[in-house]
Amino acid sequence: MKVTDTSDIRNVALLGHGASGKTTLASAMLFVSGAVNRLGRVDEGNTITDFDEEEIERKISLQTALAHNEWKKKKINILDTPGYAAFVADAKAALTVADAALVLVEAVAGVQVITERTFKYAEDLGLPVIFVVSKMDRERASADRTVDSIQSRFGRTAVPIQQAIGAEHDHEGVIDLVTMKALKFDKSGSGKMTVADANDEQAAAARAALIEMVAETDDSLMEAYFESGDLAEDALRRGLRKAVGARKIFPVLYTSALGSVGVEPILDAIVDLVPAPDERGSSVGTNPADGSEQHRPVSSDAPVSVFVFKTIADPYAGRLSLFRVRSGVLKGDTALVNVNRGHSERAAGISLIQGKQLEPVPELRAGDLGAAAKLKDTHTGETLADPAHPILFPEIVFPAPAISFAIEPKSKGDEDKISQALSRLTEEDPSLKVGRDPQTGEMLASGTGQVHVEVAFARMKKKFGVEAILKQPKVPYLETIKRKVGPTEGKHKKQSGGRGQFGVCVIEMEPLPRGSGFEFVDKIFGGAIPNNYRPAVRKGVEESAARGYLAGCPVVDFRVTLIDGKYHNVDSSEMAFKIAGSLAFKTAMESAKPTLMEPIMTAEITAPEEAMGDIMGDLSSRRGKPQGVEAQGHYQVIKALVPLSEMLTYASTLKSITSDRGSYTMEFDHYEEAPAHIQEKIVSEFAKHKQEAEK
Repeated sequence: MKVTDTSDIRNVALLGHGASGKTTLASAMLFVSGAVNRLGRVDEGNTITDFDEEEIERKISLQTALAHNEWKKKKINILDTPGYAAFVADAKAALTVADAALVLVEAVAGVQVITERTFKYAEDLGLPVIFVVSKMDRERASADRTVDSIQSRFGRTAVPIQQAIGAEHDHEGVIDLVTMKALKFDKSGSGKMTVADANDEQAAAARAALIEMVAETDDSLMEAYFESGDLAEDALRRGLRKAVGARKIFPVLYTSALGSVGVEPILDAIVDLVPAPDERGSSVGTNPADGSEQHRPVSSDAPVSVFVFKTIADPYAGRLSLFRVRSGVLKGDTALVNVNRGHSERAAGISLIQGKQLEPVPELRAGDLGAAAKLKDTHTGETLADPAHPILFPEIVFPAPAISFAIEPKSKGDEDKISQALSRLTEEDPSLKVGRDPQTGEMLASGTGQVHVEVAFARMKKKFGVEAILKQPKVPYLETIKRKVGPTEGKHKKQSGGRGQFGVCVIEMEPLPRGSGFEFVDKIFGGAIPNNYRPAVRKGVEESAARGYLAGCPVVDFRVTLIDGKYHNVDSSEMAFKIAGSLAFKTAMESAKPTLMEPIMTAEITAPEEAMGDIMGDLSSRRGKPQGVEAQGHYQVIKALVPLSEMLTYASTLKSITSDRGSYTMEFDHYEEAPAHIQEKIVSEFAKHKQEAEK
C-alpha cells in the first residue's frame, strides 16, 4: 500500500458492549471499500479482525485488532476493540492512538454498561464520538427507542444525522439529513447503494432539529440561522465537522452491517467528520531530562517519535509491536531510543497490519498506525524516539486485577515452561498479572475476571503448548497474639556421647499494633548468653513464627524480648540456641491468646440501580460492610469492606445478579481478627491436612 500523508489519515476505534456488532461492522467496512473481496462473518470464524483461535471458538473479540482500508482517497485505520468487561481494558489502550471513536449501540438492547464505560474512556481522552445504532435488522429493533436510550445517557447533543428507513427485516437504508437523499441498499450483502431524493415529513423535521443543534455550536452559524431559518448544505457540513471535532455534537447513524446496509454512509462520515491526526493539536509528553511538559507537532517535519499501544506474542515470529507514529517519519532503518528504558532500538522492518497479515512498507508518516517485529526490549505503553530529540508519552494505565487463581502445573517439571509462556502473555496483555504469593508460596495468575484468566490459559495451551490447572488460591491468613506473656523458658539439652548440645533462653512476648511486624529486643545484661549466640535465638523465633502456630500461617505484630539464659562453654552452639528460641516461642504462644487474622478488601461494585437490593443482600451474606453509594450515570457504585475469603467466587455471583451488567474492582485494605467460627474451621482443616501428611 502507498505511503499516506498525515492529512489523509483517519484513525477510528470501534467501541461498544459485547455483541454490539463491532467486528461485523469492521468486516463490512473492509468489504464495501474493496480492501477485502468477501464479507467476513463472526459465525463462520473468517473475519479479518477476530483471528485468534480462542476468538474464533468463542465468537467474541478478546483483544484489539488493527485493519485499514481506503475510502475517497483517505486511509482509514480501524481499531476493532473487545466489548466484554473482562477484556475491555484493551479498548482503553486502543483509544490512546485513535482520533475518534465509533460507539456501537445495539438497536434492541440500547445503551449497556460497557457502552457507558467506553464512552467515558473516549471522554477522558477528549476524543470525538460518533454513535452507530447497529443490528437494525434484528427483531424488535427500534431506531427511536435506541436514540432515546442514547440521549437519556449522554444528552441531547447525541443527534441523528440520518433517519432509518424501516426496521427489523424491513430495514433497507437511511435518509441522509444533510443532503436529504434516501440511500437504499441491496440486502444481499453486496453493499450496492441506490440514491434518490427524500420527500419525508419526519425526515424534514429531524433535519430542522439537526440544523438548530449545529447552529447552537457556532455564533456565525447562529446568525445565519436566525436570518433565514435554515443553513446552506455547505455551511451545515462545515459546522457539523467542526462541532464533532470539538465534542459539541455526537452524530447518530444506523446500520445492519451483516447485510452491508448503511455501511457506505458510515465510511463517508468517517472521512468527512473525523479529524485528521494533525487537526487535534500537538502530542503532549514530557522531557525525560527534566520532566517538563513537551509538545510535539503531529507533522512529518518534526523529529520522529513512536508510541507502542499493543504487543502481540507469537511463538514463532516473536514479539510484534503495534504503534502510532506520533511525529516525524519512521523508516525501517531509523535509529531510535526507548525513552522509558534508555536503550537503543531499531525496527528490523515496519509494516501495515491487516488483522494478522503484515504488509511491509518503506515508511510511515506522522499519525499513521503500523507494526514492527522483534524490537529488542520494548513493551506496551512505551515510547521510542529520535535519540537527539527524546520525548516521553504517558504510559497506559490498566485496571488492577480483581481476581486471582493459583497455578498448578499439569505435568511435573512444567513450572519453568509455564512461567515463560505466561511472561509472553503478560507482554501481550498487561492487565494479566503473574506472580508468587510470598506467604503461601503459590504461583498466582490475576486478571480482571474469571473468564479473563481462563482465556489466558486456554491461549497458553494453544499458542505455547503448555497446560496448567487453575485453583482457588489460598487466602493469606496471618496469626498474631492478644496477650502479653511473662518470662518463658526455652531449653535445648542433648547428650549422646561426645560433644552435647546445650542452650537456654528466657523471653517475654507481647502484642504490637497492626502492621508493626516483628521486633526483637535484647535485654540481657552481662554474659548469661554470649553475644555471638543471641542472633541464633532471634532466628529460631523468626523461623517458628513463619511456620505459624494455629494453622500454619505466619505470626506477625509481636515483640520478643530476650531477658536471660544459660550456656555451656563446650556444648553450646548457634544451633542449640536457635532450637531453644524456637521452643521458647512455642511455649509462649500457648499462653499468649493466639488468634487468626483475615485480609479485608476494599471492593468497588458498579451495577444497575435495579440490582442494588440484591447486591446489598449478597454483600451482607458475605460479611461485607458498605462504606457508601454514589451515582455514576444510570449506575450505582457501592464501596464496601469485605473479607477476601468471601470474594473468591464473587465474579460469577455478580454476573448472575446483574445479567452481566455489573463489574467490580478489589484491593487490599487491612487485616482484622477473623470471627471465632471461621477460625475454628480453618484450624480444624489445617490439623486434618497435617495428620494426612504425616501418615
